[in-house]
Amino acid sequence: MQRRVVVTGIGAIAPNGNSAPLMWDAMKKGVNGIGPLTTVEIADNPVSVAAEIKDFDPLDYMEKKDARRMDRYCRYAVVAGSEAMEDAAFGDNMPDTERFGVIIGSGIGGLDTMQTEVTKLNEKGFKKTNPLFIPMMIGNMGSGHLAIKYGLRGHNTTVTTACASGAHSIGDAFRLVRHGYADAMLAGGAEAALTSLSLSGFCGLQALSLSSDPNRASIPFDLERSGFVLGEGAGAMVLEEYEHAVKRGARIYAEIVGYGATADAYHMTAPHPEAIGPAAAMRTAVEDAGIPPDAVSYINAHGTSTELNDKAETLAIKKVFGDHAYKIAISSTKSMTGHLLGAAGAIEAVISVMSIVDDFVPPTINYKMPDPECDLDCTPNTGRKTTVNYALSNSLAFGGQNASILFAKV
Repeated sequence: MQRRVVVTGIGAIAPNGNSAPLMWDAMKKGVNGIGPLTTVEIADNPVSVAAEIKDFDPLDYMEKKDARRMDRYCRYAVVAGSEAMEDAAFGDNMPDTERFGVIIGSGIGGLDTMQTEVTKLNEKGFKKTNPLFIPMMIGNMGSGHLAIKYGLRGHNTTVTTACASGAHSIGDAFRLVRHGYADAMLAGGAEAALTSLSLSGFCGLQALSLSSDPNRASIPFDLERSGFVLGEGAGAMVLEEYEHAVKRGARIYAEIVGYGATADAYHMTAPHPEAIGPAAAMRTAVEDAGIPPDAVSYINAHGTSTELNDKAETLAIKKVFGDHAYKIAISSTKSMTGHLLGAAGAIEAVISVMSIVDDFVPPTINYKMPDPECDLDCTPNTGRKTTVNYALSNSLAFGGQNASILFAKV
C-alpha cells in the first residue's frame, strides 16, 4: 500500500535570500543573487562573478563551538534544515524519532576544509592539520549534525550524485515515507564549493562562464550563454505521511506525487544528445503520479546556462510532453542563484513547492537572445501569476544522473 507524502516544512539559504521566505520573495521579483566574486583571491583566476551567500554570520544561527566544528557547507545544511524543522512546527506531535530520518545530499562536501588543511599540511607539516579535519570534510555530516540536533534516529544517509544530489535526496526520502519505512523525513542538499581549487577544476572543464557582467553570466536558454556561474547554499524540506500531518493540524504546502531517477549511461560530463535520460526521469515521475502529461503546469528546469545542457533538457521536455511542452511555463531559477551543485535540486524543489502555494511562476531573468533550439516558454525576465496544480523539478548531473520530482497542489 502506498501512502501519501506531503511537505510540511521548508528551509533555504540562497544567494538571493537567507531564508525560504526571503528567497521566494526575491525569486518572484527576479532579484539576481549573482555578483562580483569576493571570497576567492588568486592571481590568475579568470572567474570574476559568483553567486555567494551574503551577510551570513553562522553565530546568528548556532553556538561558536558548533560552527567551528563544521565546514561551510555543513553550516548551510544545518541552517536550512533547522528552518524546515521549525517551520514544520511539530511541538508535542513529533513522530516516533526512530521513524523520522534525514537525507541531506552534497555533491562535493567539505571542499573548503579539505583545501585549507591540505595547504596547512604542505606548508606547516604533518601535525598541524585540524584534529577535526575528517568529520568536518566528509559529506555526510549535514545529515549527521541535523540528526544529532533533533534526535532523529531513523534512516540517515547522504546522497552524492553531483548536481542531482539534493533532488535525489528528496526523492529517496519520499519513497521511504511512501512505502512505510519512515513516517517523516528531513531531506535536501547543501553545497559550499566556492574555492580556488573548485574554480580551477571547473575552468579546466570549460564549464564556467567567464563573463564579468553579473547580468549576462548565468543566462539559461539564451543563445549567448557560455557556461554556469558557481553558487552556494542549501535547501531542505520536511516530508510527512499525510494522515499524520492532517491529524496534528500541520500546514501542508504541497504533496509529492511522483519521482523519477535515471541514468544517461553515456558520458562523464556531457548529456546524451538524444536526451534519453532526462526524458525518462520526467516520464517516470509523471507516470508515477498517475496523471496525464498535459496536467503539468510548471517545470523548474535544471537550466544551467551551458550549451549542451539547455538543448538536451529542452529536447527531453518535448519528448515527454509533445505539443503540450509549448504550453508549460518553464523557468531556470539558476539565472538568479547560479548553480548550487548538490544544493541546486533542493533549492529548486522548495521553489517548485512555493510556485504551487502562490500560483506563481518565477522568471528566467536576463534573457535577451532566443536560441532556436531552446524554443519553449522560459518565462523570460518577468514572473507571472497563473494556476500551478502540478510542478516538476528537474536535476541533471555529471555522470549522467537525472532526477525529476513532481509536486501537486493539495
